[in-house]
Amino acid sequence: DGVFYYDISVVNLGKKLNISRFRPLLVSVLSILFGFAAGSLLLLASGVDPMECYLYLFRGGISTTTRIFNTLANAIPLIFTGLSITFAYKTGLFNIGATGQMMIAGLASVITALSLPAPRVILLPAVVLSGLLAGVLWGGFQGFLKSRFNVNEVVSGIMMNWIAHWMVYYIVSDAFQSATMVTESRTIPDEASLRASWLYQLTGSSSFNYGFFLALAAVVVIHFILKHTVTGYHMKAVGLSPEAAEYGGIHVKKNTILSMAIAGALAGLAGVSYYCGYSSSIRIGVQPSQGFDGIAVALLGNLSPVGVIFAAAFFAVLQAGKGYMNAMVHVAPEIADTILSIIIYFAAISKLVDLYFDRFFAWLHGRKKRTDAVKGAEQE
Repeated sequence: DGVFYYDISVVNLGKKLNISRFRPLLVSVLSILFGFAAGSLLLLASGVDPMECYLYLFRGGISTTTRIFNTLANAIPLIFTGLSITFAYKTGLFNIGATGQMMIAGLASVITALSLPAPRVILLPAVVLSGLLAGVLWGGFQGFLKSRFNVNEVVSGIMMNWIAHWMVYYIVSDAFQSATMVTESRTIPDEASLRASWLYQLTGSSSFNYGFFLALAAVVVIHFILKHTVTGYHMKAVGLSPEAAEYGGIHVKKNTILSMAIAGALAGLAGVSYYCGYSSSIRIGVQPSQGFDGIAVALLGNLSPVGVIFAAAFFAVLQAGKGYMNAMVHVAPEIADTILSIIIYFAAISKLVDLYFDRFFAWLHGRKKRTDAVKGAEQE
């Protein structure tokens, strides 16, 4: 009876306050505020004014037109990787191999850019398509290992991250190394870049590129697949209960491979946008952080394709403003990185905030009832 009363109380209170509609947003905002509060304690212990630090942190990301568009450029691969993690999670999988999918797609797109002599109208689509297909194959193979041999996708994802890492290392070093920088590939031609001169002029000489429009299109497509297609329904059913889905006539193994292939395609587009948009070459010995940051982006975005856009923009602001905060407040770089990590940590555990969300409003409801009872007794 107590559990039943608790559930009804929470539901009724949620309806009265009309918070269910805005619950995902409230949970994400609370997670961010908790992160800033925890970071403030560290700044205070370091003898620095937290409000001043956070002011410069946001100024560094959005104070000028150039900074705004550079921040959006930083957000592009985060949107793709956050979307990849979100899609895999919705279908019952955890794509921790987004980093490897980014690198292998970046390698494929850079090789295409450096090897295919063609005009921009042919070369640029070929660069994007090669990276997309590389991500599909890399992610799809993880799905195959899961469906055929029951290999946990977390284990295979981590292992394939390192396989991609060393493939980039040896292939770039042997065949595509820059003449001036031994740790980088040769610079891709302008015809293969996602940047455009008109965007460069319009956005104040920023690194903003066509990848942003690809990312928005990907959000729309993934939202449509999950919400309005039979294939999306089947993949979500497999994620919720493979046994029940198989009993209902759904091909579990095929949908597992397809789910990881789509997740790999999204992470592959992140690699294309990063190595052929934000950057113009691929470095060896360095794994892109966006693959793992995408996990926090997905969680902060409440595992929603649309929410991922805003979560990625927030993370990009933090990344872009960190250096400006260091320069203006003279905070040690290690402290700034720690603050950023704390905020990301609280963003990543937004599900924990969501867990206690109902309990908080149940507590408020109980307190209101006790107050009303006291007032009633006083009136009598």
